[in-house]
Amino acid sequence: MEKKARVLIDCDDEKGLVYKISKVFYDRDLNIDSNREFVDKEEGKFFMRSVVIGAFEVNELKQALQEITPKNAHLKVIVPRRKKIVILATKESHALGDILIRHEAGELDADIEAVIANHDVLEQLVRRFDIPFFYVPTEGLTREEHEEHMAMVIDAQEFDYIVLAKYMRILTSSFVSRYPKQIINIHHSFLPAFIGANPYKQAHERGVKIIGATAHFVTDDLDEGPIIAQDVIPVNHRLEWRDMQRAGRDVEKIVLSRALNFVLNDRVFVHGNKTIVF
Repeated sequence: MEKKARVLIDCDDEKGLVYKISKVFYDRDLNIDSNREFVDKEEGKFFMRSVVIGAFEVNELKQALQEITPKNAHLKVIVPRRKKIVILATKESHALGDILIRHEAGELDADIEAVIANHDVLEQLVRRFDIPFFYVPTEGLTREEHEEHMAMVIDAQEFDYIVLAKYMRILTSSFVSRYPKQIINIHHSFLPAFIGANPYKQAHERGVKIIGATAHFVTDDLDEGPIIAQDVIPVNHRLEWRDMQRAGRDVEKIVLSRALNFVLNDRVFVHGNKTIVF
């Protein structure tokens, strides 16, 4: 029976890789529905994402590819499926609300298993979409104790990724290491110039001319993990800082949605502290 697979290959570059990989597909009568490749010439690394259609056995196809690629190759043969996400939130509703609406409209290629928050402000919003909401308060708990309570709720779900929809707490290294390359964050792009409280007001006072947002994987380096998507919009002196904040929130929603689309469709390779996005 015919089916579709996403083939992801990350390895050292060498001559003839595209030909040899394509031949593996050809020899198995697989049709290449789409194909993208990239060579990082500075580091001699090769990245390729192919979507193939035909009758195949996943392990056999993967083994055949391993035989013709360098020994250090990272290979994935993925039969597309609807992934699952858990969302962490605090009080701000714009990023969470946008994801909920896209999910309801069938625009998000994932199921939302739960929303978990350290405040109960957003519970009514989440309940409207018939999605489980868990309130995990911080009162009387150390950061580590609170994260352990959060992890218990998270681990009770079936999920592929954790999405920080303006979750306003700094995560500890132990929490991040518990979910490597699984946590996706969104924030404004004023960092590191404007940090702390009210960055939009700081930016307005400085007279910035563009505002934007960054979506990235979370690592131990605060807000410095591999970037998945970014965007900016122009602003000018006519805008008050609250206008800039509203515009910035719109960009955050769009960028987070774009990043989720890339990740959920297996379009992102993480290479060191950067990404290759097809």
